[in-house]
Amino acid sequence: MDARRRQLIAQISDLHIRPPGQLTSGRVDTALALKRCITALNRLMPRPNLVAISGDLVDSPSVEAYDHLIALLAPLEVTYAALPGNHDDRALMRAALPGCGYAHPTGPLNSAHAIGAVDVILLDSIVPDAAHGELDPQTLAWLDAALGASPTRPALVFVHHPPFVTGISDMDEINLRNSGDLAMILDRHDRARLVACGHVHRAIATTFASRPASICPAPNLSVALDLGEHSPLSFTIEPPAFHLHAWFPGDGFGNVVTHWMPIGDVDGPHPFFDSKGRSL
Repeated sequence: MDARRRQLIAQISDLHIRPPGQLTSGRVDTALALKRCITALNRLMPRPNLVAISGDLVDSPSVEAYDHLIALLAPLEVTYAALPGNHDDRALMRAALPGCGYAHPTGPLNSAHAIGAVDVILLDSIVPDAAHGELDPQTLAWLDAALGASPTRPALVFVHHPPFVTGISDMDEINLRNSGDLAMILDRHDRARLVACGHVHRAIATTFASRPASICPAPNLSVALDLGEHSPLSFTIEPPAFHLHAWFPGDGFGNVVTHWMPIGDVDGPHPFFDSKGRSL
């Protein structure tokens, strides 16, 4: 395998930035969490080719919150692109992040990015004033056309709301409502090799439409893992992390491997062997 041809797409999600000095949910410093996340991203070697931010950039949309977000993202040394989540506002986000290559001058904030041999497609699934997601007809038509425009290049698809059940019932109530429409389009285009989501603040892996699908953990808080319908919905403070999607060339459309990447200092790396090749 030619390592020079591989592409690395880092995914961060659910940043929930508030105006300076405010805590999310009354106790979580999401700004500090994002700073630590950016430090971890900047340490990665080799560097990712792109950072995809998969929604909920702010906690409650306002000009002040987005201004704070942009200031926090400024030290990131890798190009980034973003899609909105249910906590975002399309107009405010478009104004705050005008360089994300949106496919439409108004309406959904969909975008497509050619990253080396791979296309990264970001979908807008938000429903204004609602927590659940839906891909509107304009987005579905655009996705079908975007995937059909280049049948030989692999594509990675990002969307905030998961199109599959996680077992966390309160979150499943507000996932993507028209997942069948998305599956029909993906079934027509083999080049879509991954569906990567956010929204649930947990690292989750499954399949959707016969391809790998995942949910990215958050850098700040986690939705509590409750598979027994024990309401109310709550959160925990778990080790923060993000995803690193590595695409490798190979037969057909190549292969995608997703790595869970911890945020913060870790002990190591330490060698397994000494200078003579002996096990330590």
